[in-house]
Amino acid sequence: MLHVVLYQPEIPPNTGNVIRLCANTGAQLHLIEPLGFALDDRRLKRAGLDYHEWVRVCRYPGLDRFMREVAPARLLAFSTRGQRRYSDIEYRGDDALLFGPETRGLPQEVLLSLPPEHRLCLPMRPGIRSLNLSNAVAIAVYEAWRQLDFA
Repeated sequence: MLHVVLYQPEIPPNTGNVIRLCANTGAQLHLIEPLGFALDDRRLKRAGLDYHEWVRVCRYPGLDRFMREVAPARLLAFSTRGQRRYSDIEYRGDDALLFGPETRGLPQEVLLSLPPEHRLCLPMRPGIRSLNLSNAVAIAVYEAWRQLDFA
């Protein structure tokens, strides 16, 4: 099963959209604290609609705790500072796809802790800052799931 990891997400509707995405794709959702909202936030629930019952959302006090408890085969970080295109990698069913907070992205120390080939980017036009978090997660999850033949 694919793992979607949101590192310190800040905007409730984005996380709600990711909950809905995970429900539809079978991915497991993991949230790394601190969160920029409470899990009972009405905007989170509204964006996730009634999909909360289809997804187990796990919370961790830090990325290191997630790594110890889940121990994914690979941690793949998505960042505008990534050098490898997201579509140029062969995904595995037990990969963890890591995304940073909306306003600042993943910290440099997190990126540097990973091998360069595990730092991925989504192509964008020059001069554009970033994609919406839930859109970026959807692009990556669907590419991984497509490669896994939508299993």
